[in-house]
Amino acid sequence: MEEYKKALLAPCKPMGLPWWLALIIVVLTYISVNRGTLSTDLAGCFLLMLSIGIVCDQIGNRLPIWNTYVGGGIVMTYIVSAVLFSYNCIPDKYVTAISTLMDDSVKMLVNGTEAKAVGSDFLSFFIIFLITGSIISLDRKLMIKSFIGYIPSIFGGLIGAAVFGVLGGLLFGVTPAMILIKYVLPVMGGGNGAGAVPLSQIYESVTGDNAANYYSFAIAILTIANVFAIISGALLKKLGEAKPDLTGGDGAKARLMREGHFDADDSKLAKPSLGDYGGAILLACAFYALGRLFAKAILPEIGGAPIHQFAYVILFVALAALTGIIPDNIRNAAKTLQSFFTKNLINIIMVGVAVDTNIHDLLAACTFSNVVIAALIVLGCIIGSALIGYLVGFFPIDTAVTAGLCMANRGGSGDLAVLGAADRMSLIPYAQLSSRLGGGIVLVIGSFIFGLLLK
Repeated sequence: MEEYKKALLAPCKPMGLPWWLALIIVVLTYISVNRGTLSTDLAGCFLLMLSIGIVCDQIGNRLPIWNTYVGGGIVMTYIVSAVLFSYNCIPDKYVTAISTLMDDSVKMLVNGTEAKAVGSDFLSFFIIFLITGSIISLDRKLMIKSFIGYIPSIFGGLIGAAVFGVLGGLLFGVTPAMILIKYVLPVMGGGNGAGAVPLSQIYESVTGDNAANYYSFAIAILTIANVFAIISGALLKKLGEAKPDLTGGDGAKARLMREGHFDADDSKLAKPSLGDYGGAILLACAFYALGRLFAKAILPEIGGAPIHQFAYVILFVALAALTGIIPDNIRNAAKTLQSFFTKNLINIIMVGVAVDTNIHDLLAACTFSNVVIAALIVLGCIIGSALIGYLVGFFPIDTAVTAGLCMANRGGSGDLAVLGAADRMSLIPYAQLSSRLGGGIVLVIGSFIFGLLLK
């Protein structure tokens, strides 16, 4: 009770502003949106998304039970934003603007014909700074050990999800084959674009049935599991606070390896100059360009499996960190930028992620059996990844968050929601490995399962 009282009475200073000034900004934003005068450019979108985020963040972090066991302000921002978008509480032009800001492309109608517009893909912009800042601050030897041990942890999560999913299917009369095909594969497949969509195409090529028939069910189950994954992230954070021996810490101190200091010792480094921050921005964007060059042109596939651009970004940043070619001043600036993005822009990401969450579809798919099976799959991936992670020398909670929950969510956007709820945003490189590399593994497994069970 004392903990809830402390949270409820905590000083209200949204993003460092006095509460009354933040309130004036929120009211001004609401009036501007209501009158249609708020711009749909970057400045207007940021203002709208931050105004939604700071209100939800303050409420979610103070609401008893919710702030401890559901995920606090971050999850509140995600759910409230999804409701606002689903029930058309925000004018269409701002919804389109936010979609365009967040994604690399957005569907729109032009003279009655569906067309695609090029988007800004702020989500990728956000992720590349998290990846760069996280990886180049790692100890070299422990980096190698952690990446090698991470693949078995992913398989541990997959096996756990399959076992618990099949057990759930037995409770409701669903065959193990259908559980694997319609539940486990979509949930663990790395999200929507990298998982559910290609899985539906594989399904169509094997069965001859329309891909949409598979996709419509797969995306519903994936969305339910995504919600459970986010809530589970918050619960694991709470477990880590109660059982500190099971975790390497939260926030900027989060780490996987149980032995050694995972973060580089930057305490003796000079404070980055303004020019250093510019160099860190240039470096992160260059790594992203290099990753896209390999993913789109030089080596888009290995053994027939497509390689995502973020997988290449992680690889090249890790190689640069291992060789020591990045100067200490730039390395420290990149780490500071990562902290800045994580602390100040996460609510923008949560609002943007919610644009693609349709509350109506989610509620329609929330039958008792589907909810229970999805929950069991998420529980299985937590237990499986945590167990294998512990055996290879990782902290079980941090492994469960990254190798487990970040396999069972909606890809890159889901990674940010889960890591935000778990307060382990510094583990974004491993989350991306789960969504990208782990998702690719699921596609390969899925092609074999479809061919074996459906032909």
